[in-house]
Amino acid sequence: MSERRKPYPFDLIEPKWQTIWDERRLFHAPNPGEPGFDPSQPKYYVLDMFPYPSGAGLHVGHPEGYTATDIVARYKRMRGFNVLHPMGWDAFGLPAEQYAVRTGQHPEATTRENIARFKTQLKRIGFSYDWEREVNTTDPGYFRWTQWIFLQIYNSWFNPATRKAEPIATYRGPDPDSVRLAYVAEVPVNWCPELGTVLANEEVIDGKSEVGGFPVVRRPMRQWMLRITAFAERLIGELEPLEWPAGIKLLQRNWIGKSEGAEVIFAVSGSGETISVFTTRPDTLYGATYMVLAPENSLVHRLTTNEQRQAVADYKAQVAAKSDLERTDLAKDKTGVFTGAYAINPANKKRIPIWIADYVLMSYGTGAIMGVPAHDERDLEFARKFGLPILDVVQPPGGETPTGYIGDGIAINSPVIDGLPTPEAKQKIISWLEKRGFGRRTIQYKLRDWLFSRQRYWGEPFPIVWREGKHEALPESELPVVPPPLDDFKPTGTGEPPLARAKEWVRYSETATRELNTMPQWAGSCWYYLRFCDPQNDTRFVGQEAERYWMGAERLVPEGAMPASEGATAAPDRTAAAPDRTAAAPAGTTAASEGTTAASAGATVASEGAIWASEGAISASNRARLASGGVDLYVGGTEHAVLHLLYARFWHKVLFDLGHLSTTEPFQRLVNQGIILGEDGRKMSKRWDNVIDPLDVIAEYGADAFRCYEMFMGPLEQMKPWSMTGVEGVSRFLARVWRLMMEENQEGKWILSSRLTEIAPNKAQLKVIHATIKKVTEDIEALSFNTAIAQMMILVNAFTTANTIPVAAMRTLLILLNPFAPHLSSELWESLGSRFPITPNEITDQPWPEYQVEFLLEDEVEIALQVNGKVRDRVSVPIAATSAELEALALASARVQEFTAGKTVRKVVVIPKKLVNVVAN
Repeated sequence: MSERRKPYPFDLIEPKWQTIWDERRLFHAPNPGEPGFDPSQPKYYVLDMFPYPSGAGLHVGHPEGYTATDIVARYKRMRGFNVLHPMGWDAFGLPAEQYAVRTGQHPEATTRENIARFKTQLKRIGFSYDWEREVNTTDPGYFRWTQWIFLQIYNSWFNPATRKAEPIATYRGPDPDSVRLAYVAEVPVNWCPELGTVLANEEVIDGKSEVGGFPVVRRPMRQWMLRITAFAERLIGELEPLEWPAGIKLLQRNWIGKSEGAEVIFAVSGSGETISVFTTRPDTLYGATYMVLAPENSLVHRLTTNEQRQAVADYKAQVAAKSDLERTDLAKDKTGVFTGAYAINPANKKRIPIWIADYVLMSYGTGAIMGVPAHDERDLEFARKFGLPILDVVQPPGGETPTGYIGDGIAINSPVIDGLPTPEAKQKIISWLEKRGFGRRTIQYKLRDWLFSRQRYWGEPFPIVWREGKHEALPESELPVVPPPLDDFKPTGTGEPPLARAKEWVRYSETATRELNTMPQWAGSCWYYLRFCDPQNDTRFVGQEAERYWMGAERLVPEGAMPASEGATAAPDRTAAAPDRTAAAPAGTTAASEGTTAASAGATVASEGAIWASEGAISASNRARLASGGVDLYVGGTEHAVLHLLYARFWHKVLFDLGHLSTTEPFQRLVNQGIILGEDGRKMSKRWDNVIDPLDVIAEYGADAFRCYEMFMGPLEQMKPWSMTGVEGVSRFLARVWRLMMEENQEGKWILSSRLTEIAPNKAQLKVIHATIKKVTEDIEALSFNTAIAQMMILVNAFTTANTIPVAAMRTLLILLNPFAPHLSSELWESLGSRFPITPNEITDQPWPEYQVEFLLEDEVEIALQVNGKVRDRVSVPIAATSAELEALALASARVQEFTAGKTVRKVVVIPKKLVNVVAN
């Protein structure tokens, strides 16, 4: 767009206001006790999932969620909240390391350059972040505390009696290492020789690495693990009070995968070995005609006969190249090999063959299954392919064929439980197994412990050393452990991580060496929301007072409840109402004051940062508040719907149990924005050459048009395609707002419009003003930004043709528009103030307007006036007008009289609130 064609001077306005905001620190949120902190105001913590700063920078799809949270942040400030709205960088990761391998440039330099580009883009869009709270996970001042948190986990165990994490010193068993929440184990992993590192299942696609497309194999390796499985029940049970989408909660529950059933023990024929399997259908035990072990199961080597040893070894090598996702694909052809060994079915004492097959994983259950082909789809395919017996043991209702039926029914061919419906059959067979020592009732989880090691350079080193084959924690005084300088970041070729090259660094002392693995990228993102609360703190990962305030430590407890520990002290009183902000409301409106109190019922007691409460006497509604998370609104993509949220919740619960945090959950409300596609309808990618840089759009149409279009495209949660034509349409709307209040003089300079005057809005104008206040307020709360913008378009249209424009109405419009188009609204507010001063004079200091119901009530209605059934006129009448009054009004209408002249009125039909029909001939 040329200079001449700009509809308004956004290229001058936007840099001006961004500079003013920075200079005045308008969006800095002081902590409790700091200058400028207002304890009377409630807090609102709105957070974006912070980005990984890639070399490509942002495309127009990335800022969608950022724009939504910025609108909410600006709105909440006007509602009288202390708003925490920070931004930072999830900067460790494999891409920067791979770039270093290719170019020799240190990952730190690459990361620094990428962050600078991202920050330039974000600041140009005009987001109201508190940049004084910026964090970077690769900063030693940050990962010092990531390492500190790891040590808290390492020095803890999960006490099943109290169902919480406790210091390892409270464990009374002989081997503390066996119960630590951070431990070492040899586990099968996805190993990429070319990248020289272990990959998560999500980083492996069709047997190749997501980065680079290199082959990936399964191999056992010594790895650090985090015992997240100990928290499985809490991770499921404590989801309920959170304001998360139902689909995301379901994903979390499914990933954890709670299953109730039985552990059944099969003896191996001719051997002292036994095989334990977990099943949710113990009632089908009589139908188990074979067994399958995962190829990685340690029993495979011990059970395989000499005749089958080569076939088994060949098959295991073949399976090693497959990811778990490939192995469990229901559509793929079933494969497997007989081990030569047999097990004894404990129900009928029959010998059944033991196979290995790739569809059984070590990562679920016991790494072994009993094959019941008559009532399991995969087992049936496997049995038919390899000619294994199929025995029906469940009779479906309605006379269906039993083979292949997987639902509930009546037990058949099962002497102990014959004739029983499935629920009763399950209970009876479990009791039968327990009585004979063949099994027990149990609960299993699909969730596996978190594999926490990576063979990379660019990650947080572990604060661990090895001495005589045993791991030891470093003292906290030695944190941070900083990666040593290296020139060669390539894989070593020996399986050792790149850190092994730093010989002097590795040699910690005469008797100890450092851990060579680094933490995964997940580590820094597990707790960044806490560091944002107090990013400059050098003595704690987050200050207690700052954490209690921003994470919402106040919790309801029953009156008279006893403190959890001696020395507990009452939490600071934050029940005072927020200050009155109604004084400067625009004419015809009042400022909102709802939601600006932080009252709490009952007493809250804190001890060393841990908030206690006795739930017994708390109502259901108050219990929900007790268990709520600290971040009030958390927005990000669905790609983080499972693992990031699960890992962050796990770390948070450990820190809560140890008394370091005041809330049980990190994120109270979660919203996932949809994907913005390219104009061609495909996902934006360099591959498709459809990536659009936000700065290109801003140069053409301005940041406010970019922001508004991002929100006007459709509902936040939906997928939608980008359209430059759409951006142009929103730009025209903003130009109409500009021209409502500005006009060009003869010199071509913009000046305040001569139509602006300090008059009261008329009745029709008040109606559309208050309808817009109501709609925009409700839509921001509901994150329905597209319909809020549509309503503001209606308001602008209502004043476009007015001969005189009330200043009060324009002030209201600018306040409502400010969260969406902050540059334009700030400039127009300042221009209005030059002729029509108001106190306070900054738009960011204005209270949010509140609609008045009386202006929305319908007291008039438009009716049609007909002559012989044809509409000849339309008039507005009082809604309470009587039939006689409507008849008189119709007969007095000049248009009606024109069509009844010279005729006799025979009849007048009145339909109240709709029409009057005059019949004449």
